[in-house]
Amino acid sequence: MTEMDTGTADLLGRIDQGVAVLTMNRPERRNALSGAMTEALARVLAKLEVDDDVGCIVLTGAGGAFCSGGDVKAMADRPQDGGQGAIRGPTLDERIHLQRLNQRATSGRLHEMPKPTIAALPGAAAGAGLSLALACDLRYAAEGAVLTTAFARVGFAGDYGGTWFLTRLVGPSRARELYYLSTRIGAAEAEALGIVNAVFPADKLDGEVMAIAQRLANGPRVAFRYMKENLNRAIFGELGECLDMEAAHHIRTGLTEDHREAAAAFVEKREPTFRGR
Repeated sequence: MTEMDTGTADLLGRIDQGVAVLTMNRPERRNALSGAMTEALARVLAKLEVDDDVGCIVLTGAGGAFCSGGDVKAMADRPQDGGQGAIRGPTLDERIHLQRLNQRATSGRLHEMPKPTIAALPGAAAGAGLSLALACDLRYAAEGAVLTTAFARVGFAGDYGGTWFLTRLVGPSRARELYYLSTRIGAAEAEALGIVNAVFPADKLDGEVMAIAQRLANGPRVAFRYMKENLNRAIFGELGECLDMEAAHHIRTGLTEDHREAAAAFVEKREPTFRGR
């Protein structure tokens, strides 16, 4: 196992047998996002995307929570624009642009990078924290985890792609309800709705998720890369376009060493050993 230097204590990282585990680490605030955390997450994800030693990324939280979203307490303490003692900050347009860049570099990259991504939810996932979980390919939760969009409760419209991801998981009507009412749902209901893939006892979550992550990291990485692109395009692509892309990707992966190894293993009645090429 190799510890990663993320540049901040707000985000911990390690690489374990081909799996990169990123832990949001502000347990005293239920891992609420900070500027240091989101900047580090963007930077580390960009590095992991092109790291050949990493085949799967797991995002989780410290101290029994996943992430409570934006730091509302810090927002409330922040001086109002133009108020006495306020410090000149970015303009509105600059703030919007910076937010766009960070969202694309975090939730956008989790969704689009050519490697499987997993969110492990040991506890609460709210607001932007839920959005980051939704951006991942797979989500696994502890039995006591609670999920909520939360934005309506603090007068926000929502960020980090949550409206896009949730609508595609549960449909527009239920997504609207979950956003408008900020309903709190437990892990079992989240699984029934298809928001999480499975629910595990809290003391088994880490082990179960790492077993899945290492299976993916040791799998046919070239095939997973194109499989993920196919699946993402299926969400919004036209059928003919998806059929054409599947054809190109299917033929391409048929030329890989992993495919030849898997075919030989099938004939020899053994498990294949994939090498990601």
